[in-house]
Amino acid sequence: MRDFHFPGRSSVRATEAMAATSHPLSTLAAIDMLRAGGNAMDAAICAAAVQAVVEPQSTGIGGDCFVLYAPRGEGEVIAFNGSGRAPADATLEWYRESGIAEIPVTGAHSVTVPGAIDAWCQLLRDHGRKGMDAVLAPAIRYAEQGYVVHDRVAHDWLESVETLAADEHSSRIFLKDGGALKAGDIHRQPELAATLRTIAAKGRAGFYEGEVAEDLVSRLRALGGLHTLEDFSATNGDYVASVSTSYGGHEIHQMPPNNQGLTALIMLNILSGFDLRSLDPQGAARLHLEIEAGRLAYRDRDTYLGDQDRVHVPVRELLSATYAERLRAGISSDRAMTNLPPVRLPDSDTVYISIVDSDRNCVSFINSTYHSFGSGVVGPKSGVILQNRGNSFRLIEGHPNAIAPGKRPMHTIMPGMAMKNGRAVMPFGVMGGAYQPFGHVHLLTNLIDYGKDPQQALDAPRVFYRDGAIEAERSVSKDAVEGLRRLGHAVRPADEPLGGGQVVQIDWEKGTLTGASDPRKDGCAIGY
Repeated sequence: MRDFHFPGRSSVRATEAMAATSHPLSTLAAIDMLRAGGNAMDAAICAAAVQAVVEPQSTGIGGDCFVLYAPRGEGEVIAFNGSGRAPADATLEWYRESGIAEIPVTGAHSVTVPGAIDAWCQLLRDHGRKGMDAVLAPAIRYAEQGYVVHDRVAHDWLESVETLAADEHSSRIFLKDGGALKAGDIHRQPELAATLRTIAAKGRAGFYEGEVAEDLVSRLRALGGLHTLEDFSATNGDYVASVSTSYGGHEIHQMPPNNQGLTALIMLNILSGFDLRSLDPQGAARLHLEIEAGRLAYRDRDTYLGDQDRVHVPVRELLSATYAERLRAGISSDRAMTNLPPVRLPDSDTVYISIVDSDRNCVSFINSTYHSFGSGVVGPKSGVILQNRGNSFRLIEGHPNAIAPGKRPMHTIMPGMAMKNGRAVMPFGVMGGAYQPFGHVHLLTNLIDYGKDPQQALDAPRVFYRDGAIEAERSVSKDAVEGLRRLGHAVRPADEPLGGGQVVQIDWEKGTLTGASDPRKDGCAIGY
């Protein structure tokens, strides 16, 4: 139980259903959908659509999504890959001949074809109860009538002014008198509302064909992009097999590559050989072991992960006990490793949604445009801001994540699902771009090894290893920081809070749900 003398909040507890998102309007929309007879999938897509309007810096219909779904909380976990692909003309040779050494962070070349709307349509058709018109109605209302900008959204918006100002249409839609909107301002997106109405009426074809697709492709090609209408119409998400490992009596499921979820599983396998429970959960010794396990797992992420449709990823070998033991042997409890190469760990923005309904259908749902406001490219008529997932590709021949026609990039956004004794016990996720595998592991070890409740587990101080040093949130104790330095780590203050997250936990014996939402974002958990 938390100490009520200090600021904070308790976990949310209920019996029938629970939704947790990073925005209050999104959580409320999910709850309204559930109480109107929708199921967890209807509610998740409804919430994601609302966030595509009210958290435009983090997500949108011009982005991608991944989903883990446990129908009635039992049996096989269903995984859906809703990530988009590079244009058919995006060859490595073209970039070389054009003098492009790496994919830029913004602009047309950073854009992969969005996969989210195709995913929403397939998932709603296969697992939902409601039509697209009902699911998109709240998002349409907020886009047309306006919504109030929340505090964390305003914070992120301010940091993106330069990106938005570089594009005349982004500037028109997302800047006010040349500056970012502030907390308490009302923002409207009438062009996006019209696009959402088209999708509500026509489904998938309303986005990937016709006027919306023509608007997006025309804008991309005007900026030098290689995208075609055929690239958009060919978009098709896939049901795939999740990857998993056992940790602390739980089976932890993640998306397979091209997703980075495997990274978290490698970390868990390494840490399973240490007695974390004997260590102070906020102390340097525990943080050191997580950091070292993360450095090894992220090295493997950058070495091996790519689109499994195009390259071989040795998943079985990477998840084997023998491999984990070999990695673990390289970790010293009293000294930081000095022999690991640097890895690419950019910041990005994402929204994550965790929902369990009265039938115990469990949805772990993540949707993103990658960096804040994605590529900065907006369809002038459609109001759709496009993702910059192409920036993840490498322009290195032979690299598993090298760009190629129709290939998916290595993807950072990760939904998680914890199972126990054949039942889902927790759809969970931690946002924050490259931080996400580390965040998943920190959350899980807080819950499993240290017995924290969901809100305590999310609230706990965080660190992350990036660019040769540990970034420590302000809440990390001075003793822990000094302890890490004594172990040979460079430590610096984190510029921003590390990630965000949501959890819904199921107690099957009591018949209760416990939800939590990260204080690093604007959101909340609500149950009934």
